[in-house]
Amino acid sequence: MKHKVTSIRPFIGAKDFDMSRKFYSEIGFQETVLSPVLSLFTLQELGFYLQKAYVKDWVDNTMIFFQVEDINLIWEELVSLHLPEKYSGVKLVPIRIESWGRECFLHDPSGILLHFGEFSKI
Repeated sequence: MKHKVTSIRPFIGAKDFDMSRKFYSEIGFQETVLSPVLSLFTLQELGFYLQKAYVKDWVDNTMIFFQVEDINLIWEELVSLHLPEKYSGVKLVPIRIESWGRECFLHDPSGILLHFGEFSKI
């Protein structure tokens, strides 16, 4: 590709669109409503599209990786939000050590797996 790419924004589905909108707003994303069935969620310069569409096989196999500078701060922030108590189906998995660094997981209300990872500093 010879042209400069300025962003990449995946489309993800939602089992309950309104619940997912609230969930992503609560974890810090800013929502821009594009239509009654599509919103753009951004965090700093990064973003994704949330759509009012649910195909079980698609959503069950969707994962998003967020590279972060400090996994401990992300973990503390996620725990403080008490998301599993507020949203049905949401799971928070503690930090684990991998060969490449450390990560924790958050399952959104639809079952999409969010990875938050900090790469080892070499």
